[in-house]
Amino acid sequence: MDEAKEGLLALISRHEMPRTLNPIPLREITLEAPIPRPRRNIFCVGKNYHAHAKEFAASGFDSSAAQGAVPQHPIIFSKVPECVVAHRAPVYFSKNVSSAIDYEAELAVIIGKGGRGISKEQALEHVWGYTILNDVTARDLQGKHSQWLIGKSQDTFGPMGPWAVTRDEIDLADTHVRCWINDELRQNANTAALIFDVPTLIATISEGITLMPGDIIATGTPEGVGIGYKPPKYLVAGDIMKVEIAGIGVLENQLQEKAA
Repeated sequence: MDEAKEGLLALISRHEMPRTLNPIPLREITLEAPIPRPRRNIFCVGKNYHAHAKEFAASGFDSSAAQGAVPQHPIIFSKVPECVVAHRAPVYFSKNVSSAIDYEAELAVIIGKGGRGISKEQALEHVWGYTILNDVTARDLQGKHSQWLIGKSQDTFGPMGPWAVTRDEIDLADTHVRCWINDELRQNANTAALIFDVPTLIATISEGITLMPGDIIATGTPEGVGIGYKPPKYLVAGDIMKVEIAGIGVLENQLQEKAA
């Protein structure tokens, strides 16, 4: 039972898959996130789609904009493990903490084999598979603190799942990423537009940091986030965020207000 609570982590470290038991209809279960509580912070990548890099540089919230809209090297930050929630779980915010809540649809890489100093040529051998992550962000906190950890690590700000697929299921050169807010399509892009591809991200992070099995790398969000609109289209209580990545599925969560 303790092993099962780890979700996908319990499978990644196994040499053999566990035996299957009697099937249970999906309607009778509640899906957890593929990794309900990551063992370490989630590695995230900022400004990794060309169009989004330009919209964020123009937003006034980009502390790196003076160096150019498109980064020369991957921008890496993190979200704490405790922010992760499942498909259809509420995403909570408190108005006295933040009033500028934004969404970010992202393809997330799940590391299967750890390592340090991983080359780009061998990087995909270290990938177990992929899932969906919504990098929910408090933009006002992001600007206030001039860094991204607090604004992106608020409780429930890491919806993930509902499915994870093995690496052979995704074509990194041609996978669509979309996000709807209520019924409005806001983000619509393809992983072909990534500035830094997955092998580059793995090689960059592992240059001096040992990646571990179960580590998660969120690869960045495309154009169309709320901060990119004039005026910004921040989320309000009741809004439904729906992120779809071809070959994986749909992740849906509603924003709800609660007391601090």
